[in-house]
Amino acid sequence: MLFLAFGFLFVGDASAQEQDITSIEPVPKAPPRAEGEGPFPRLILRGATLIDGTGAPPVGPVDIVVEGNRIRSVQSVGYPGVGIDAAARPKAEAGDKELNLEGMYVLPGFIDMTGHVGGAPQGTPAEYVFKLWMGHGITTVRDPGSMNGIEWMKEHRAKSEKNEITAPRLAAYVAFGQGTETAISTPEEARAWVREIAAAGADGIKFLGDRPDVMEAALDEAKKQNLRTACHHSQLNVAWNNVLDSARWGLTSMEHWYGLPEALFTDRTVQNYPLDYNYNNEQDRFGNAGRLWAQTAPPN
Repeated sequence: MLFLAFGFLFVGDASAQEQDITSIEPVPKAPPRAEGEGPFPRLILRGATLIDGTGAPPVGPVDIVVEGNRIRSVQSVGYPGVGIDAAARPKAEAGDKELNLEGMYVLPGFIDMTGHVGGAPQGTPAEYVFKLWMGHGITTVRDPGSMNGIEWMKEHRAKSEKNEITAPRLAAYVAFGQGTETAISTPEEARAWVREIAAAGADGIKFLGDRPDVMEAALDEAKKQNLRTACHHSQLNVAWNNVLDSARWGLTSMEHWYGLPEALFTDRTVQNYPLDYNYNNEQDRFGNAGRLWAQTAPPN
């Protein structure tokens, strides 16, 4: 049963003027894990109410057996307001860890699809960021951009997988063109760059949109290299290609909802913004983006 496949899309931050991500000073690394218990041969969660993330309603009380980082069984052990049926409970074995969760709810770990670890200028080390996510029930994070560098992200991804640091599972996405001295300007350059970051161990690519021939080539090559892709369809580029265009080229996920209303236009390709609109003014950027829905196909 795939209880850990539950995913939420959280809106991440993005500056009005996209930063040169190759120039950000890396955030201090996470220290070795020095607190907490486990891992255990088996973990048994007793008497909880389960929300499994499939759309099913809550059910409980149940006992949940976790073994080898996998949920092995979910056993109903009674009814609300009635004593627990001890005979129905999974039996504990030597070395098991049991937690009494009566009156509590168990949900799958949340997946933050747009979570930035950030760089040193934010003033907080990686340890704080990782523990903040964990404290809010986020157990997997996709960092679209890996602004501390792909090697930094790969190191922390590996340490998290080995339980050497307190952190969610990490997916390292590299911003399109990251590490190049000049902007990618041809389909051939796009394909070559995608092959390079695939060989470097990236999990995927973050796009902000690009010229159609370059974007299509990069997405096609990413599919060949078995890389996932995400795109924040920047309003600077969305007139060239919106969410529907990118999806047809092979994009595997969109960020936020930029590019979606533009895909619903029927009588225009360029947004009807006020004459004094300025993209660098975030009041213009966010306020007018919300009004794009009124420009889309009925019923708006």
